[in-house]
Amino acid sequence: MTATIIDGKQIADRMQAEIAADVVRFQAEFGFPPGLGAILAGDNPASAQYVRMKRRACEAVGFHSVAHIMTASSTQAEVEAAVAEMNADPHIHGILVQLPLPPQINEERILGLVSLDKDVDGFHPVNIGMLGMKGREPRFTPATPTGCMVILKEVGAQIEGANAVVIGRSNIVGLPVALMLMKANATVTVCHSRTKNLPDVVRQADIVIAGIGRPEFVKSDWLKPGAVVIDVGTNRVDDPTTEKGYKFVGDVEFDKALEVAGAITKVPGGVGPMTITMLLHNTLKAARRLAAVPK
Repeated sequence: MTATIIDGKQIADRMQAEIAADVVRFQAEFGFPPGLGAILAGDNPASAQYVRMKRRACEAVGFHSVAHIMTASSTQAEVEAAVAEMNADPHIHGILVQLPLPPQINEERILGLVSLDKDVDGFHPVNIGMLGMKGREPRFTPATPTGCMVILKEVGAQIEGANAVVIGRSNIVGLPVALMLMKANATVTVCHSRTKNLPDVVRQADIVIAGIGRPEFVKSDWLKPGAVVIDVGTNRVDDPTTEKGYKFVGDVEFDKALEVAGAITKVPGGVGPMTITMLLHNTLKAARRLAAVPK
């Protein structure tokens, strides 16, 4: 058996084309485009690249995009002031605080200061709390976990009643995607570095979400034949055979997993493009909600 390779970029391109068409209609109705503001503090090259990619995606679909770029020595007060400025800006409908923040910044406080109506990253404690409560729905759900859920639906995965294993328990991916799977009526096991007999646990999974941040950590013989595997990991590893001397791999042993899984996302080009797309989707949703509020 050879797994279906899930092309997240193909799904994302289609969805972004639909978003761009919606933006044209939005601007015709309200006279201004949806706006996304980004806050970047620090000198993490990956974070800077993510912000550039997100801003380019905004421009491609017709969004208004601004960014507060600060240094690694930025103070708590400076970052809080940037959040307050974007909260007050009527042309900004969504606020992205790029994580991680420098160690001197209280991340929890910063995320809590983002307006609930503009929390398009879905990281506000109230939004996460509502995601975890039965019968409650958050205003927004985090982009990467939402992208994982969209991919599962796109490939026709049976989520209700399925055994789902989430490897990794981060606030950005593992925790929220586990909550979303539970809301979709999957039976969910969250695994981490202290999980006993991890391969045996994974072998019971109809759905595997790998977000542990370790290159090719999940081996092919851990997988149940026919499982749907969503690989969230993007890990840089040395590869002298390539022009740059390195390549990016996921958290799953991809080549061998192809012979076991029913479907698997590729890395890069799987979950990554969906993350940006869901951020755009949330921003358009926020813009529609805010534009409808009487002034």
